[in-house]
Amino acid sequence: MTDLDILHFEQLKRDVQAQYLKEYTPSYDDISKWKGIDIIYFQEDLRKKAKGNISEKSFYTYFKTSPVTKLPRIDMLNLLSIYAGYDSWYEFKKQHLFAGELLTDDDDLSDEEIKELEKTVSNFPELPKTEILPQKIEFKAPENTDLQKSISENQIVNQKPELSQNLNSEASKPKKNFFRKNAWAIVTSILIIITGILGFKDEIFSKTYKYCFTDADRGVGVINTLEIKVIKENESPILFKIKPGECFYYSTKDKNLKMQISAPFYEYLEVNRSLENAPDEEMIELKPDDYKMAAYYFSIKDVTGAPKEEQLALIKQKRNQLENLISNNAVIYQVYDNNTYGIERLDKQKYITLVTTPTTSLKNLSVIEMKKDSKGKIISIKFKIATTDEKNK
Repeated sequence: MTDLDILHFEQLKRDVQAQYLKEYTPSYDDISKWKGIDIIYFQEDLRKKAKGNISEKSFYTYFKTSPVTKLPRIDMLNLLSIYAGYDSWYEFKKQHLFAGELLTDDDDLSDEEIKELEKTVSNFPELPKTEILPQKIEFKAPENTDLQKSISENQIVNQKPELSQNLNSEASKPKKNFFRKNAWAIVTSILIIITGILGFKDEIFSKTYKYCFTDADRGVGVINTLEIKVIKENESPILFKIKPGECFYYSTKDKNLKMQISAPFYEYLEVNRSLENAPDEEMIELKPDDYKMAAYYFSIKDVTGAPKEEQLALIKQKRNQLENLISNNAVIYQVYDNNTYGIERLDKQKYITLVTTPTTSLKNLSVIEMKKDSKGKIISIKFKIATTDEKNK
């Protein structure tokens, strides 16, 4: 990557912005100031014209900062170049050469291809190395060829019995010393084992219970992520999050269990169980909150399949239904998964406009939290529109 590549990418961003402004009027002309629904509309137009998509995270990384410090991957550069009206990133650079710039076909190589070339060179076999080892020279003691010569000094002398007894007693001493020297280590090992048993007694003596959840009206699994708070006496609550379709496993040696279960589309439920004679597995029914479910259904309802005149009628019906379900003073938040822009507050009308504008992004809308008042009106919504990358995880 060169400084010229960075300058070319800044040119490309301006061309992409100009291409979008030919047909649309975002909140700001400057692409670096786009957020929320502007990004969603841009992603929709990119999918329609270039047959590809960039994630919201990539948009914030490369379009919110100018100039950027690194280039996107070559596939994203090619996608944006095609959207701006060029055949490829290489073709874009070719038509925007700076004074004195030379453009070769090597510029079109991806980082992966360059790494593969480096790997091939590094694996080239080396010449075998030879090493001269010093020869081992053996020395032999001279042999005594005079077998008949007898020297009294070299004759074998029989050992005394006292010497043999001393050797036996010396051999038995290490056995006694071994136990004396290792007594502390043996005692320490026993203490460690006892401490381990006491430290993990809860796991050793506890029992695991399984709780699954079903929709009380429909007889199917719940459609929301559940939040389960386990309440223990003289302790802070322990929070667990259970994904739709999954069961909750809890290990305890206590005799009683108290759980508080909540989900965006279901009524709050508190469960108290005596575990002395409780079954290992249990199915718990959750009563759906039809009012909240209706608000969610109308938010994601797809109207794109109908003829244009019928679409307008369906959108108008959808707006009226949401107007009736949501309070005028409702607090609504959209959550993002990036460091630059984490959360955005919307008013009622802006939320209704967002969810009644036909885009494929609404298929990825998920409600994190929804609350209603005593009259049944929705007073709080927290939602998220997942990117394509998040959906494929």
